[in-house]
Amino acid sequence: MLNDSLLPVSAHAYAVACRDAARPACVVRITAVHGSVPRATDASLVVDATGFGGTIGGGHLELEAIRLAREKLENHGGFPVDFPVDNRRFPLGPSLGQCCGGAVELRFSPLTDDELPALAALEPPRRAVWLYGAGHVARAIVYALLPLPFEIHWVETRDEMLPDGPFPSHVVLHHTEDAAAEAREAPAGACHLVMTHSHAIDFDIVQAVLARGDAGYCGLIGSATKRTTFERRLAARGIADDRIASMVCPIGIADLPGKRPEVIAVAVAAQLLGWSLHDR
Repeated sequence: MLNDSLLPVSAHAYAVACRDAARPACVVRITAVHGSVPRATDASLVVDATGFGGTIGGGHLELEAIRLAREKLENHGGFPVDFPVDNRRFPLGPSLGQCCGGAVELRFSPLTDDELPALAALEPPRRAVWLYGAGHVARAIVYALLPLPFEIHWVETRDEMLPDGPFPSHVVLHHTEDAAAEAREAPAGACHLVMTHSHAIDFDIVQAVLARGDAGYCGLIGSATKRTTFERRLAARGIADDRIASMVCPIGIADLPGKRPEVIAVAVAAQLLGWSLHDR
């Protein structure tokens, strides 16, 4: 199902791989920015002889940073690598021909175990997403969420429906006979996306989520008619009006209409990313 080569690799993940494989590598960190630039001081890059992880914004700046990093590795070969820390300033317009017009200060340093915590601290925190169902839309949503800062808990009652891996470590499969029980055990503040093969199961999950009252987001796939039906039934079960109103149905940003699974997935991913960024 998954081709890992299509996913971006973070600087921290690449650094861990380099250390585990005893590959010399160079860490490139943005230490200061001036004016208009592609990335800020939360960006980093880890470079070895054949590859790299992370990004400092792409373009000519990143190309030059990779070239300089590999030059340092070539001149100070061996593992563990050791070379003096080098701080350089890059005016993007005059020296690199980029139209941003600002300047970036970069720090080049050898990758050591001491660098790993700092690189890990630059990683955006992953918000928990509990996805119920493994149909066409759910699979497309997993693909769309993979490179984004989410930890995906994929819940399905039909064992044969969850695809074989391997999956990245931030995708956790939950084979269960009771999806609503999984919703009741999810952490507070989690996002819940409900799209099983059964409206009855959907209802039980939504009721469990809204009864708790501590979800960051509760989204239900379906039409306005399905929403109306669920609202009426949830009210009859004693769910408060404000909690029912918080249910998102239909799901996805309205600016991306369409019913193809991959279109719905992009619309939902955009909605979740907005929720995640504004809910911190």
